Amino acid sequence: MYKLCVFAGTTEGRELVELLAEASVEVTACVATEYGEALLTPRERLTVSNRRLTAEEMEALLRRESFDLVVDATHPYAAEVTENIVRACRAAGVEYLRLLRGTDEAPEGAVYVPDIEAAVAYLVGTEGNILLTTGSKELAKYAALPGFAERVYARVLPMAASLEACRAAGLGPDRIIAMQGPFSREMNIAMLRAVSARYMVTKDTGGTGGFGEKAAAAKEAAAVLVVAGRPPQREGLDFAGTVELLCRRFDLHIRPQVALVGIGPGSGGGMTGDARRAIREADCLIGARRMLEAVRRDGQAVCEAVAPGDIVQCIRERRDCRRFAVVLSGDTGFFSGAKRLMPLLSDCETRVLPGLSSMQVLCARMGTSYEDVVPLSLHGRDGDIVPDIWQNRRVFALVGGPEGMADLCRTLTEAGLGQVRVTAGERLGYPEERLTAGTAAELAEGSFDPLSAALIENDRARPFTPGLPDEAFQRGEAVPMTKREVRCCALSRLELTSDAVCWDVGAGTGSVSIEMALLARRGKVFAIEKNESALALLAENRRKFHVSNLETVSGRAPEACRELPAPTHVFIGGSAGNLREIVSLVLEKNPAARLVMTAVTLESAAEMTGVMKDFGFTETDAVCLNAARSRTAGPYHLMTAQNPVYLFTLQRREGAV
Repeated sequence: MYKLCVFAGTTEGRELVELLAEASVEVTACVATEYGEALLTPRERLTVSNRRLTAEEMEALLRRESFDLVVDATHPYAAEVTENIVRACRAAGVEYLRLLRGTDEAPEGAVYVPDIEAAVAYLVGTEGNILLTTGSKELAKYAALPGFAERVYARVLPMAASLEACRAAGLGPDRIIAMQGPFSREMNIAMLRAVSARYMVTKDTGGTGGFGEKAAAAKEAAAVLVVAGRPPQREGLDFAGTVELLCRRFDLHIRPQVALVGIGPGSGGGMTGDARRAIREADCLIGARRMLEAVRRDGQAVCEAVAPGDIVQCIRERRDCRRFAVVLSGDTGFFSGAKRLMPLLSDCETRVLPGLSSMQVLCARMGTSYEDVVPLSLHGRDGDIVPDIWQNRRVFALVGGPEGMADLCRTLTEAGLGQVRVTAGERLGYPEERLTAGTAAELAEGSFDPLSAALIENDRARPFTPGLPDEAFQRGEAVPMTKREVRCCALSRLELTSDAVCWDVGAGTGSVSIEMALLARRGKVFAIEKNESALALLAENRRKFHVSNLETVSGRAPEACRELPAPTHVFIGGSAGNLREIVSLVLEKNPAARLVMTAVTLESAAEMTGVMKDFGFTETDAVCLNAARSRTAGPYHLMTAQNPVYLFTLQRREGAV
């Protein structure tokens, strides 16, 4: 087993230690304090040295342990420590590798000076409070500032040595901010404003050292950023290059870290702090071109990919990168590609960072809540939104395509919903964002951007409950229909799910098919019928109730069903003498399908009893329904009995033979 030593004085160093400890190598991490040790997670193959080593002690350690490689991941400003490590490696004959921290671009208005002494010299000629974020080690150098104890606030690590350095320099307790980072932009802003700082002093600590957050905060708080430049750096590799070299040299297999990041709608202006940090720290960004252009930093590696398979391939091919950020529009849990991508990332360390959804943004722009809104997506999906509008007072819809919004409004108008109010949000989150409100009829001929969403409000909405009145359906003299009372019981026993695939065998007028389709809104219903008159009525009822997930199938079962998808639920209202053949086909396609059958004659009931016994069902139930309806006779109301109906429920539970 290989043995590596990492001088881990930085965030990158600690991350490298954690990474190597997960791989098949022995790792010794050298940190300067017990506090540095506390930041490392204990692991089986990890040994930690938690005190500052002299050059002689470094050399002795390297000779004793015979490391295969030493990685110097100390702070860029710890030049003396780096030279000691180099000399120790040379004396012990151990290979040396420098892990370099990247630099950030100079923010506009920042004052760059070569070192701390120069920063002090610059501040001598200024007035106003100063927030120091350069640590406690060189704090004494600032004591030369006029009014030091009254002007300066020092942010240092919460350690006894740091607090002692502040006391020795002459700072009172009210001038000390003892905290462990990382510090977000918002936290930096709050600190600057809390101490009324006009100047913020920092070192060029790079992205992982929080330099970007400091620069952004100073700009927001109208404070001058004073940056003490880095000492000259030895040659080395950045984090990604270091990981690639170690993987290749020692045949390490390291799990990629993948963040699925919701950047919200638009250009990413509403991203969370976690999302910004994940994007900034990523070795490679993956996503659609529009999203990449919105969030990438200059020089950052990118991979343009949208399909889940392409994204996974990119992660596997980029062995030089360990940290990936897959940028996704909107929210990762709201009609997002994250749902299909997650199962493909089982060999990665994944985390999901949510973002603002377009529904949240649109409702916020309208000044309304979204707790009672039903969310739907028509973007790249087949589906009919009309039943949802009929049944729900408020519906949000993601709309795709150049004619998507206008097509939606025309569909609603043609379905008798032209009066519903539609608020169309175009290019939400972009500077050219636009909201347009009106009735569906008024917006039907409008022109809208392909990146659109809509909030649809219907004050006349009526939620659907099973058991529609018989009079609601188009009926024919010679076409049978399952009556309301029986239909309610049959639908209850079917136990339909929203994504059910249903067969209605012997559909007749389609009363059961229609209600199946209204219940299984995300599924599919096939109404099988051989009678031409019944098929015509089926078509009329389908149009009347606007159920696009209902498909009529002309023909006799089981022959007409052989090419249909496997059903999850089957209702058999008429079998034309082919009951056993129909049941055999259903079980061949899906042994766990749930069947509900009705019979009005004793002969049919007897045949169904035989099916119940002969096909190995593990759940069986049979009831006889007797219903009577009231009728008026002069001043009186009498009850008229209907034909008794036998209702059979059959299913093989999973694992049954």
